[in-house]
Amino acid sequence: MTIYTDDNMLLLSGIQHYRYCPRQWALIHLEQEWEDNSLTYEGQLLHKNVDNPFYRQRNGSIITLRAINVASYTLGLYGIMDALELHPASTDDINTISHPRYPGAWLPFPIEYKHGKPKENYIDEIQLAAQTICIEEMYGIAIDRGAIYYDRIKHRQDVIFTPQLREEVYKSSAEMHRIFVAQQLPPPDNCKKCFNCSLKELCNPTFATLQDPLFYLKRQLYEETT
Repeated sequence: MTIYTDDNMLLLSGIQHYRYCPRQWALIHLEQEWEDNSLTYEGQLLHKNVDNPFYRQRNGSIITLRAINVASYTLGLYGIMDALELHPASTDDINTISHPRYPGAWLPFPIEYKHGKPKENYIDEIQLAAQTICIEEMYGIAIDRGAIYYDRIKHRQDVIFTPQLREEVYKSSAEMHRIFVAQQLPPPDNCKKCFNCSLKELCNPTFATLQDPLFYLKRQLYEETT
């Protein structure tokens, strides 16, 4: 297993960009390109309070911590997770953690906030699983479940961290590092998801997928035929 160092760690949030579109991830993290659209603005508004590290919430016996810094040297990822619930637990449980402000033993329960609704793929679950692996590595514990809160439907969806989901996290992380080392922009998909991408104009997926740009220019600009 590869153990990464501080010099080659990548942003944890990028794993969602990568799973959505490797080219989008590379434009952001290799080319340092970014454009906002209505969807990204909605996400920023949702996270305005969620990402406040000084805002702590107590609901009965459950404590919610926000904007937690996490990192994994086996994934080579670091970043900030939205929220971590602390559920009271027995001191006999080996998968508990402690907190300087709250005496006792606590079971961590990771939470991710999304402004939309559940997706047909597992992009959101993979991001949450990556955050969870970071927590597990930092504290030497195992976490079997978490949840994603979707603002559009005002509902929390439970996530079980299966071996298959964890494998997708490690696979995605390894591919991200490979692309980052190679410094090569992946080709575009030019598919339905490109329509809502905030980087559509920068990516130009239609032009980038042309098999013969010279032939296209001749036909469109000079009306040459073959």
